[in-house]
Amino acid sequence: MIGRPMSRREMLKDAGCGFGMLALAGMCAEAFGAPTTTGTQTGAGTLTYHSPLAPKLPHFAAKAKRVIMLFMQGGPSHLDTFDYKPKLIADSGKQGERGKLLGSPFKFNRYGKSGLWISELFPNVAQHADDLTVLNGMFTDNPAHPQATIQLHTGSATFVRPSVGAWVLYGLGTLNQNLPGFITINPPAGLGGAQNYGSAFLPATFQGTRVDASGVQDITNHSVTRGLQRKQIDLVQAMNKDMTKKTGPNEQLDGLIESFELGFRMQSAVPEVMDISRESKATLDLYGISSGGGGRGGDFARQCLMARRFAEAGVRFIEVCHPGWDHHNNLRQRLSQNCQQTDRAIAALLTDLKGRGMLKDTLVVWGGEFGRTPGAQNSDGRNHNNRGYTMWMAGGGVKGGFTYGRTDEYGGHAVEDKVHTHDLHATVLAMLGLNHEKLTYRYAGRDFRLTDVYGNVVKDIMA
Repeated sequence: MIGRPMSRREMLKDAGCGFGMLALAGMCAEAFGAPTTTGTQTGAGTLTYHSPLAPKLPHFAAKAKRVIMLFMQGGPSHLDTFDYKPKLIADSGKQGERGKLLGSPFKFNRYGKSGLWISELFPNVAQHADDLTVLNGMFTDNPAHPQATIQLHTGSATFVRPSVGAWVLYGLGTLNQNLPGFITINPPAGLGGAQNYGSAFLPATFQGTRVDASGVQDITNHSVTRGLQRKQIDLVQAMNKDMTKKTGPNEQLDGLIESFELGFRMQSAVPEVMDISRESKATLDLYGISSGGGGRGGDFARQCLMARRFAEAGVRFIEVCHPGWDHHNNLRQRLSQNCQQTDRAIAALLTDLKGRGMLKDTLVVWGGEFGRTPGAQNSDGRNHNNRGYTMWMAGGGVKGGFTYGRTDEYGGHAVEDKVHTHDLHATVLAMLGLNHEKLTYRYAGRDFRLTDVYGNVVKDIMA
């Protein structure tokens, strides 16, 4: 009988009553150390299935196991924080490329053995100068908040694409099957919304799980017992198994069902990890939580502490967001306020990770969607600047006390060792042991990747 060619999967499934497929599944699970999840299938014994979130081997030896991204939404002024420009200060008030120049009203000093230039706005982070790699030559494609934010998170400002956290989870899996592998805490509203932590065409199981700033939330479905929830999920799994036999595997459907599985397992695990009352008084004092710190600053401190707890529990990618860095006017007061709300907590996070031996394999990334202009706006503010700005990294295998890249003498353009958003993504993946050109997903007849057809790994910042 002549028909369509038989795939290897079909051959293994059909030959010998399916024992070939069973053997292959066992061999793969053993080879990758992949855990399986076992549930009771109503009326049909035990249902065992492989979790797509199981840990996976990287492409090569990794320097980092996880990422904590500190996203300062709005575009922090690099010229007033981590990019010291004495020429801009000296020429303040003169006519520049985009209006009158505005020198920084804040003092800069050298910190650490490395002598990194850091503004007085970050006195606590400055104590970690020798842990930081400062990227002063960042640039991106668009000066508008929504587009730049989406590009930072997904690599594309024009198409719906999976977020960087989803790609990391797809490539590596999670280290805790009872927790999401990708968590976003207090994500920015309106600037792309769920697209910034979505999975797009990747299976739904790889999308980010949103955690709001209010703290521990009760995610338990009190109207249905856990036993009944288990039976419902097992029934869906059984129905999916029957459909797979007839139509073949469907990764999108499998991912959706795995999301139900994860939600079931999260009910007890997530509140426990988010409960910071379990921390010692010394740790709470370190973050400034027990000594007041109310309002947005107190919320951010709690979020940073939760990020450490999630990282310690095995979450691969955690993002912590702080809004309000769009300073078109009243720069001195508003930027000072933002830095006061975040400086101590960020420094505490670095201290905490280092004290637990986690900073060496946790890549911490700080920055916004772009920077600000050297020229003044509204006399005491700065406009958007996507042509040159600063981000920094710490831990996870990057050099400490190191500055990479440079903007021009006024800080308006990246001019040396420039790092585009695509390069940043390629480098983050490389730190995790992933080759950005090989981490692909077949969709609509094409192999897609986070960096599209771009991206160069910035090897010079690696320790």
